[in-house]
Amino acid sequence: MTSFTPQDPEFEARVRASFARQEVMRTIGATLASVQPGAVEIVLPFRADLSQQHGFLHAGIVATILDSACGYAAFSLMPANMAVLAVEFKINLLSPAKGRQIVAKAQVKRAGRTLTVCTADAYAHGEGEPKVVATMLSTIMAVPERDGLREQQP
Repeated sequence: MTSFTPQDPEFEARVRASFARQEVMRTIGATLASVQPGAVEIVLPFRADLSQQHGFLHAGIVATILDSACGYAAFSLMPANMAVLAVEFKINLLSPAKGRQIVAKAQVKRAGRTLTVCTADAYAHGEGEPKVVATMLSTIMAVPERDGLREQQP
């Protein structure tokens, strides 16, 4: 994994504070397990009410945690006065998402001034070794904080 130096020494606190304000993460029960410069892990315990008709975690929920993981991996490297927005992502669903929990692990591949490219994998944890169930490639745009994008206090 590539080593990155964050532009904001308070990056971890800023990432965690922003994550705590994400209502969708609270709604689905996801937590931020790890924050490193350019790398983030999000954990989602399996819930039947988030499953699709066959009992697997819904692909939209898997995409949601992968998208957030990529966004926060990029955000961890941004200056303190910047916000981030996903401008593109592609997801490959590799296997049914089933198990006790799904862990989304994202890392920055290339950090640019405006665009940052990230990858993320979702791992199903159940019996035996964790299994990769989805992978994402995402482009995240750095945006100066302004009305509508300002980091709101909880």
